Amino acid sequence: MPFVDLQSRLGLDLDRWMLPQSGPQPNKRASRCHAFEKEWIECAHGIGRTRAKEECKLEFEDFYECIHRLKTFKRLYEIRQQRDKMVKEGTYTPPACHSGKADQSP
Repeated sequence: MPFVDLQSRLGLDLDRWMLPQSGPQPNKRASRCHAFEKEWIECAHGIGRTRAKEECKLEFEDFYECIHRLKTFKRLYEIRQQRDKMVKEGTYTPPACHSGKADQSP
């Protein structure tokens, strides 16, 4: 027990801000990245920050990707660039439902 417990005296819950995925969620449903965060925390628990940076690198990268989705958005951007290139060349015609016009069928 700490000598001065500021969190309880001030009514703050810093753990909630540090680990937002693990906190209470609306409708009691787990957040999108909860499983990745849990794996990372289980790996890093008790080994210290320095060792955890090296030993738990894969778990942290998975968790980071789940939160920020950088690789996913990069991949989507590349797919759109390829689609636009094929449309310019005339080798691909988007379906009518992707034209942005209202559907004429009843």
